[in-house]
Amino acid sequence: MSPTQLIAHLNSMSVGAVDGLRTKLEQARLACVELEQAELAEKLVEAGQALEAADLKTFRKRLETVVARLGHLR
Repeated sequence: MSPTQLIAHLNSMSVGAVDGLRTKLEQARLACVELEQAELAEKLVEAGQALEAADLKTFRKRLETVVARLGHLR
């Protein structure tokens, strides 16, 4: 997945069932690992933990951080 595709993937995560969001987070995490972006992959783990804790503010913030940093990879 390219950085641009990954940004689109992460931006689509605002709506959906929790299981679907978990699946998308894991796909995005793996894509970050493939892009050798371990720090971003960790942010996505944190987003998943926030989702599990129903901390939507942190969930969104972690996603926004990853999207912003991916924008610099393009």
